Amino acid sequence: QVQLMESGGGLVQAGGSLRLSCAASGNIEGIDSMGWSRHTPGKQDEWVASITSVGSTYYADSVKGRFTISRGTSKNSKNMMYLQMNNLKPEDTAVYRCAALVPPAPQYDYWGQGTQVTVSS
Repeated sequence: QVQLMESGGGLVQAGGSLRLSCAASGNIEGIDSMGWSRHTPGKQDEWVASITSVGSTYYADSVKGRFTISRGTSKNSKNMMYLQMNNLKPEDTAVYRCAALVPPAPQYDYWGQGTQVTVSS
């Protein structure tokens, strides 16, 4: 089992930055890929970014060049994942949830509760 907890959300003006964090606990050694999804009421959930255990990354077109996903690499931070969000836009307003994929499952089975990001114009 893996537990995930997000932090770092908040209110920011357009053009500003936020850094989201996701702390994993439990069977962190079993985690392969991790990622971020966002939910906006009335819209389809969007898979924002993901990163594998070897550092390969994926970004949605809507955030390319503005968001950067990373994972902790030191002994004390290997349970952490981050999403650096720059040049934020009002359309980035959403609840951001982190997720983890633990093989042999082929899908992301573990999810955090989410953190609210609000970007004002």
